[in-house]
Amino acid sequence: MTGGGEYLFSGLKVLDVGTWIAGPVAATILADFGASVIKVETPGAGDPYRALSGGALSPRAPMNYMWLADARNKRGIALNLRVKEAREILLQLVRDCDVYVTNQPAATRRAFGLTYEELAPLNERMIYASLTAYGEEGPDAELEGFDGVAWWARTGLMDMVRAPGTMPGMSVPGMGDHPTAIAVYAAIVTALLQRERTGKGTRVHTSLLANGLWSNLCYAQAAMVGAEFPDRSPRPPASPNRVLFETSDGRLLQLYMVRTQGELDALIVAAGREEMLADPRFADAPARAGNAAALVEELKATLRQRTAAEWMRIFREAQVPVTLVAHMQDLPHDPQVLANGMAVPPADAGVPAPLVVTHPLNIDGVARVGPMRAPEVGEHTEEVLAELGYGPTEIERLRAIGAV
Repeated sequence: MTGGGEYLFSGLKVLDVGTWIAGPVAATILADFGASVIKVETPGAGDPYRALSGGALSPRAPMNYMWLADARNKRGIALNLRVKEAREILLQLVRDCDVYVTNQPAATRRAFGLTYEELAPLNERMIYASLTAYGEEGPDAELEGFDGVAWWARTGLMDMVRAPGTMPGMSVPGMGDHPTAIAVYAAIVTALLQRERTGKGTRVHTSLLANGLWSNLCYAQAAMVGAEFPDRSPRPPASPNRVLFETSDGRLLQLYMVRTQGELDALIVAAGREEMLADPRFADAPARAGNAAALVEELKATLRQRTAAEWMRIFREAQVPVTLVAHMQDLPHDPQVLANGMAVPPADAGVPAPLVVTHPLNIDGVARVGPMRAPEVGEHTEEVLAELGYGPTEIERLRAIGAV
């Protein structure tokens, strides 16, 4: 489903034989660049990711907002792979595909005859993209896992992203899946270039664990060399740029980019606290370091006197790099998000959303397909089967035996 026109990957045939986010979204990115993607789901409920937007802990909305964004620009077929005839249909699609994306558990792939070793002989030009939770080898290779476990908890990210003396927080849905999808996409595109040069397909693979470790590289590499990590017991702040400051309307300001003494001086002046510069406790860098707790308390008291909007206007005018900690409701109105096409209007009137978040890959001169409606479970089954040569009678027979 490309919405018409010529795109970089027009004519590229992709099978999305996965569930949830990280694997399927790699196929979504290919679809955004014009590939013809068929999403294979189980008849009935389909991909369990379809239900997440309606979960008890998810924000409420009158549409399936997660699915409409992540499953856009694809056609959908329903195949019950427990039925031999359904597996035969999938193998027909494999013989003619360019890319096969899967995050099925290893045991499922073996049970259905869908391992790389079994599919590669059917199509020597196929790129088989495999995503796992913990990698293809090792003692945990067979384990299933979401990003909140394999990407977040197992890699040390969960332990490190917390305030001293507090319990770590849970990840938000898709926090590790979406960047991992970029890695899957990058591996596929690299393999397509290799195929262009050799004529041969191959297997590419990555894992949530590998991507979480990569995301945590700065600390993970310290652990690899036996570095001594600092004590993380609660202690007074060492610098204002490691603290969040509350405004009069309950919003939070971050001074993370206020790194130099000159920038801190400018902040103090812009905040109307010039007298602090004459205070011996804050006169120079050594004095400020020795009195960091008092400095933070002075700034907290000051920043609580105005709203976040007032402070952001003041600091922008003074060119002080203060950041507002965003609320989710801010994002649809963020001028930087909109100016850079990070969220765009759909290209299909059937998409019930004013804006759809897009992937972060931008290549000058390479057009994208605008967000089209995500498929219903099995919506294009008859269409795809007809393309494979199945007639109406045979399609009805497949329905009767529960294959589709």
